[in-house]
Amino acid sequence: MGWIEIIIEVAREQAEPLSDALMDAGALSVSVEDADEGTVNEKPIFGEPGMEPDEAAWDRSRVVALAEKDSDHQAIVAEAAAAIGLAEVPSHTVRTVEEQDWVRLTQSQFAPIHIGKNIWVVPSWHDAPDPAALVLELDPGLAFGTGSHPTTRLCMEWLEVHAPAQKTVLDYGCGSGILAMVASKLGARSVIGVDIDPQAIESAHFNAERNQCQIEFALPEAFGEAHPASEKFDVVVANILSSPLKLMAPMLAGRVAAGGSLILSGVLARQAEEVSAAYAPFIRLSVWAEHEGWVALSGSLPD
Repeated sequence: MGWIEIIIEVAREQAEPLSDALMDAGALSVSVEDADEGTVNEKPIFGEPGMEPDEAAWDRSRVVALAEKDSDHQAIVAEAAAAIGLAEVPSHTVRTVEEQDWVRLTQSQFAPIHIGKNIWVVPSWHDAPDPAALVLELDPGLAFGTGSHPTTRLCMEWLEVHAPAQKTVLDYGCGSGILAMVASKLGARSVIGVDIDPQAIESAHFNAERNQCQIEFALPEAFGEAHPASEKFDVVVANILSSPLKLMAPMLAGRVAAGGSLILSGVLARQAEEVSAAYAPFIRLSVWAEHEGWVALSGSLPD
């Protein structure tokens, strides 16, 4: 069995209907890319909450349809074009998708990640480079957080430097649970992870069990019911995005115990001042570290 990819460049308004028509005409799958990717005209269509464009589409789209190698690509494109009322069959190119061990190829893209001084994030198909280090077995999955993103790294490095031994830790926006697990392995007395995504909670539970970490994970409503606002934590970490972080300033700062610390990431360097300002009435934050244009903000409450 082999496959081909049929590549067609179309205008914004044609991308979605053509994609559907290609599937109806026999394509196995269809994806849409920015035809201007890698040029000065490249256009991001995803952003932070409240900053999304009016329409999630590119001005010039590249529609890529996967089909069986012996299929009639001319007929597939012609049928799809007719179905959406195009006067002419759009020009297209075809490239062969070679047979490969796709599982092994995918796995080869994810190698162990060394973070800080002594932390390794290791996919299950690799051996830990240093078994004596703090090792997290974690596979790429649905939930955010494998240690590859600068914001995750920054938070992990902060936790390593400020080891929360015998402290209580709240990881708000826990994703895969990676920060909660680091805190647990660094000796935290108790760790709670919270996320709005049920899939993230499920993934975090699985990862914690795999790494033999005792962590409580919950959706925000369940967390609030089990842990009222009066309950404080020695360390509160939130790796989200600047807009929700600003909105949650009273809540997150209000969860920090006297003498406790707040660490925030998911913040671009240019956003650091405005995020710090949102927290100023509650806790003084400053840039703890910066990596690839992202920063970690941290601050402590007086005893």
